[in-house]
Amino acid sequence: MRPQTTELILISLLVKLGVAAAVSSSLARSTVFERLLLSPHRSPKQTTKLVLLICGPLVAGVWARAAVPNFLAADISFETTILLGVLLGPWPALLGGTLLAVPALLHHEYLALPVNLTVAALAGAFQGFISQEQVWSFSPMIDLSLYHWVTRNLKRPHLDRQILLLVLVALMQLGASMISLFEPRRYFALRSTSWLVELGICACAPVVVGIPLKIWNAIRMERKVEEQQHLLLEARLDALQRQINPHFLFNTLNSISSLVRGKPELAREMVVKLANFLRTVLEHRESFVPFEDELAFTDDYLGIEVVRFGEKLHVVKEIAPETLSLVVPSMILQPLIENGIKHGLEPRISGGTITLRSRLSGDRLIVEVEDDGVGLAPERDVTMPTSGLVRKGMGIGMRNVRERLEVLYGDAAQMDVSSRPGRGTRITLEMPVMDGVGASSDFSNPQTK
Repeated sequence: MRPQTTELILISLLVKLGVAAAVSSSLARSTVFERLLLSPHRSPKQTTKLVLLICGPLVAGVWARAAVPNFLAADISFETTILLGVLLGPWPALLGGTLLAVPALLHHEYLALPVNLTVAALAGAFQGFISQEQVWSFSPMIDLSLYHWVTRNLKRPHLDRQILLLVLVALMQLGASMISLFEPRRYFALRSTSWLVELGICACAPVVVGIPLKIWNAIRMERKVEEQQHLLLEARLDALQRQINPHFLFNTLNSISSLVRGKPELAREMVVKLANFLRTVLEHRESFVPFEDELAFTDDYLGIEVVRFGEKLHVVKEIAPETLSLVVPSMILQPLIENGIKHGLEPRISGGTITLRSRLSGDRLIVEVEDDGVGLAPERDVTMPTSGLVRKGMGIGMRNVRERLEVLYGDAAQMDVSSRPGRGTRITLEMPVMDGVGASSDFSNPQTK
């Protein structure tokens, strides 16, 4: 084997860090690798695939080290075997160590396989001694790790498994260097006659192990943040959706209580319709529903209001047939209709008409709820985008609709309210066109056409 000069060793150590970072970053950009790495429960087949993804480019690096003169930094098989052991366990490390030893064996470095298998067994056994979180938080910044270890042990002496892992990796690297010293043709490892350079070699090994952990832990933490945001979004949407039911329920119960004495039959009819309405609400909790179902849902609500208002309430529908199969947020129309009845038609002695419209405009779905009631006061007559504030006095239902659109669509949806005093109010919803495949099950990622 060619002698390793101090300059060559130092350059190789520096390039090894770059190789570890480059390979780890390239793997991190693969969605397949990310899914396999972060899967909480991997099958043997998935684990094998993950090992192959990690070892694939590094096997070529071992071959290049053995075949190309003075190209020593491409071989990080020793550190990779340790990484597989502490991250995935014994048998994936044994598999990876075997694969990484193949090019060395072909170049007559016969000790490469037993050394890799020994390292894999030791690292895999250590995995049972350290928690997964401690593995992920293992720091390649040796000086910081030592500093924190010293400061923590000054306050409360205890066994630090991360420092133990750091020492274990350094000692295994020292052992590999000793093997290479006595059997230079049978096993390759960077080694030096200078104790200072040898110390640098041993210190570099934990850094090479730590770099992939830091890079992959970054995508792991990003995935956790996304999951927390999804859960928070789901909880917020559920809370907003739940606001509608008590709001409507209390209003309806008040209406029923006012009819119990004077019109008991109407009160009974409203109780039946309310029961049907609530049954639908409780059994149908999807975030998105076909527009056709949403219209059927509002028919139940309007049936209650028609009983309440009698002939004073009229309903007109101008629904484009092509919009019926599109999906919309569930319970998005009922609060708007309720707002029109309560604030527009109820103050009028003669009642009025609620008009529902829908149409397509390019890749946008336009839905309108209009009443010909008393309208809004001039000082409150403002056109309102989704991102704007809901006007005071419009009630919890309107705020709910605006917030749900913002949660579900962000800036992609708009809600405009226009009114003319004495002539009525029109509320226009503009949303992206969505198909019905999977929309109801994943509201945070709607499928737009």
